[in-house]
Amino acid sequence: MLNMDGEIKNIKKWNIVYPVYINSKKTIAEGRRICVTKACENPTCTEISDCCNFLKIPCAIELDKAYPRDFMQRGRVRVLLKREDGTPYNPVISSRKQFLIQVAELVRRHPNRTKKQEPASSSAAGSSKSGKGKKKR
Repeated sequence: MLNMDGEIKNIKKWNIVYPVYINSKKTIAEGRRICVTKACENPTCTEISDCCNFLKIPCAIELDKAYPRDFMQRGRVRVLLKREDGTPYNPVISSRKQFLIQVAELVRRHPNRTKKQEPASSSAAGSSKSGKGKKKR
């Protein structure tokens, strides 16, 4: 596993981020770490990794790992938030909680996610309007 610089580091000491941590469909008891209003719906490891790359934070995807509370949730992302001297890679993000909130915001605006949601919302809105019209007649 490589980081952004192309060199192997001790990944075992990096922070772990499971997609469940920022999933708005999960409860706090099921593993969510941020409030529902800031969380996003069903994030994936690749979306989280893309957000890390956008924020210029080194990351590594581990698809073979599972979330301990729900072993059907496959995959996790390891991130390195701080350098060895303790300074953050991204000055805006100084804690894990800030990182999770920032990633959840970016996942909501992820290009793959917005393309999937637009056709579904427009077709659902059109069918509900025509459904109401037919019932009145």
